[in-house]
Amino acid sequence: MWRSKRRLTGVSWDAAGFRADVEAALSVFVDQQAVLLEPLGADAAQVVEAARGAVSGGKRFRAAFCWWGYRAVLAEVADEPALVRAAASLELLHASALVHDDLMDASDTRRGRPSTHRAFAGLHREKGWCGSAGQYGAAAAILLGDLLLSWADELLRRCGLPHDVVRDALGFFDLTRSEVITGQFLDVSVQARGASDVEQAMRVLRYKSAKYSVERPLHIGAALAGADPVLLEALTGFGLPLGEAFQLRDDLLGVYGDPLATGKPAGDDLSEGKRTVLVAIALERASASEARVLDDALGSELSLDEIEELRKLISALGADAEVERRITGLTATSLAALDASPVTDQARTVLRELAQAATQRAI
Repeated sequence: MWRSKRRLTGVSWDAAGFRADVEAALSVFVDQQAVLLEPLGADAAQVVEAARGAVSGGKRFRAAFCWWGYRAVLAEVADEPALVRAAASLELLHASALVHDDLMDASDTRRGRPSTHRAFAGLHREKGWCGSAGQYGAAAAILLGDLLLSWADELLRRCGLPHDVVRDALGFFDLTRSEVITGQFLDVSVQARGASDVEQAMRVLRYKSAKYSVERPLHIGAALAGADPVLLEALTGFGLPLGEAFQLRDDLLGVYGDPLATGKPAGDDLSEGKRTVLVAIALERASASEARVLDDALGSELSLDEIEELRKLISALGADAEVERRITGLTATSLAALDASPVTDQARTVLRELAQAATQRAI
């Protein structure tokens, strides 16, 4: 079902229609992979169904920024289905990162459902198979994340747009993958050391999430439209601070978010011991005794009452207010860069809408 006529009406973008188009493109792609892998039998079918679940739902911000990176260069799209497929490849990359991230963080849930490693460990126990259920779940999550990462590259390469622009976009895609994976390792290393200052936390945030959430999708979309270096640099001025604001909002939601909206347990980042910018600011401002309370609690099993006490402590230290201040400042910097950039008028309008949605969301 194609919604090209609903893509932009007046100054308002049909975001829901676009998300449905991306969902449909991903569904078709997974169906094709299921056919190709059918000869491998029931186990392969199981992992394909897990992949289908991993790519379903979500806000599709990365796909949207890719689409409007293209539209920032060209007002019209010659082959909309091909561009949607290209944009959807970023959602496969995102799904891969989430599957691996949940395993590394030992997260129990994702979007209200058991995380991949937990689901496969549960299957192992249910079937009474040999060996460790936990190890089986971990192996399944590693392999599913790898499969999704491979599929992301495949979908972009085979999206149907001209080979020369796809080649240029793949250069940015390759860089994105390197940044995300290395940024994830920075995060793992920070958690292992059990200490992080604000500068380190911002570096992790930038490379693990911020760049691949906004800046690089814009670059990939713009490259598919044949953008020149001047426009690509202008999109960095808009996309990088916006990506940082986007992830800072996520950090706040990881501590203060409503589980019914986020699909994650209350205060999940605290239980997982994440050394986010929010936590780093709180520790920087805390007295020795307050820092000890927060440090000792991070990464431990916490009751709802204990999580609430930690929230109160973080708020009393003004860390949440400081993160909000940073979100506001980064968003303002981003929008000022957008206003000064040589993008199309339609793209400027919709990118402002996307900036608002990305930084002011509740999920």
